[in-house]
Amino acid sequence: MRSACALIAMLAFASPAAADLPKEGKYDFTSCWAGTSSPIAFSKNHFANNVEFTGSSRSNPPGGFGDMTSFRCVGTTYAFGAKPSGMVVCETVDRDGDKTLAQYDVRAGETTRTFIAGTGKYDGMVSSGTTKVLGPFPTVKAGTFQNCNHQTGTYKMK
Repeated sequence: MRSACALIAMLAFASPAAADLPKEGKYDFTSCWAGTSSPIAFSKNHFANNVEFTGSSRSNPPGGFGDMTSFRCVGTTYAFGAKPSGMVVCETVDRDGDKTLAQYDVRAGETTRTFIAGTGKYDGMVSSGTTKVLGPFPTVKAGTFQNCNHQTGTYKMK
């Protein structure tokens, strides 16, 4: 019984990301998060926020690039007129402990993701793709937010 429990525990924490990812390919994953903001609510069309949030991602299909990762992001969003803009930087960690650092630049409601750096298997990686925000979702508590996005593209590791 004890060895069966130990095996179940090991399998529960086994990393699908630990299986070698192809050195290059396509990615397709959905990320969801929740966080806090510190807003300047000047008017309906003019505002600014400092944001910090954490979340996790699942790939389609499971086991692909970006699967079972967690991330933390910090940044500033704003609108000077009707279109939101801003920049957010995110650190992501996979189950192997390898990390990526990416920048999300929002201009007039369009998001561009730029890979900055990586550790471990992601060191020297290049990637490109699109990010589509799936929300906004309703706010549960003042000063908080939650959302999801869908990211697709290509990557190439050293």
